[in-house]
Amino acid sequence: MVAPSTPYQDVNALLSLMLGSLRAILKNQFVGFYLGGSLALGDFDPRRSDIDFIVVTDEELSYETVAALEAMHRRLWTSGRKWATKLDGSYVPQLVVRHWTSEDAPCPFVEGNRFTVTNQGSAVIQRHIIRPYGVIVSGPSPLSLINRVDADNLRSALWNLLENWWRPLLIDPAWVRESPNQPFAVLTMCRALYTLDHGIVTSKPVAARWVQETIGDRWLKLINWALTWPNNTQSDQVASTLGLIDYTLQRYENHHAPG
Repeated sequence: MVAPSTPYQDVNALLSLMLGSLRAILKNQFVGFYLGGSLALGDFDPRRSDIDFIVVTDEELSYETVAALEAMHRRLWTSGRKWATKLDGSYVPQLVVRHWTSEDAPCPFVEGNRFTVTNQGSAVIQRHIIRPYGVIVSGPSPLSLINRVDADNLRSALWNLLENWWRPLLIDPAWVRESPNQPFAVLTMCRALYTLDHGIVTSKPVAARWVQETIGDRWLKLINWALTWPNNTQSDQVASTLGLIDYTLQRYENHHAPG
């Protein structure tokens, strides 16, 4: 069993169950299990947050072990256990996680009720958060496993993520039209703008308030809406959300422009 790692008993119950399964599957391959995202940054919202995590393994996993991990997650999904479909994380070899980037070899990745083997576009961002702030479920300090991410590398990683994942949404906004994705996109852009200015990642609410205070009235109402948006409600902020995505891309372009 794992000692409580978060202030949320139902989250801890899932972590305890998952840790036991991971140890049984990975055996000597298990190195550590860490929480990032909102649980690490202190802005976890039980109404809408995910459980972001990385599991560090000794080496690259075999096909059979990856299949066993997928089967574990499928059992969790069908169990009906709270938070089982809110897991968002990767299984990364320890030699990779030290300098982990989106260009490294694909690794097992779970998001919601989907399990794949893929590159992780947010790898550098996750390293930046988990190294100093990660919640240790089990394993050594992440400081001993992950190298520091400097501000320029962090900005470059975010620019690549914006270009490769977010810019295509301006051409095909089908994903943005799904109501739950709009507040997520708005707050993610606020955090990207904060990182561009400060060279660090902060919580989405902190970043959102900073954008409201420093960039002016243009995005004030949209950000207020994103911060207070209740789950399972329909919305119609597609145009405004796309406008903020475009604005964020322009800011990053200007920052990276030569000269």
